[in-house]
Amino acid sequence: VQLQASGGGSVQAGGSLRLSCAASGRSFSNYAVGWFRQAPGKEREFITGLSWNGATYYTDSVKGRFTISRDNAKNMAYLQMNSLKPEDTAVYYCAANPLGLMNEYDYWGQGTQVTVSS
Repeated sequence: VQLQASGGGSVQAGGSLRLSCAASGRSFSNYAVGWFRQAPGKEREFITGLSWNGATYYTDSVKGRFTISRDNAKNMAYLQMNSLKPEDTAVYYCAANPLGLMNEYDYWGQGTQVTVSS
């Protein structure tokens, strides 16, 4: 599975962005999909995941503001980000794995930069 993330950009605090993750090579309907982010000087962080059967995970810092979704017919995944904060500034990556939501992610897209200004 090849993944390509897009949709990053620069927004002011309180704004919204929707990231997209396009999968190719094979259907990823049976894969868990996740979004990670890495801020400057920090480790990469798993922020949300969505299993093939609809189970979700959100890290506390994004609960209630971010929503992960997928459209298996289009082989796409999305991350809707609302009420953005400057601390959300990071490079965001989509990833997938065939085993499950909280398993190691094997397939990665390139990052997309999100910058939130105060």
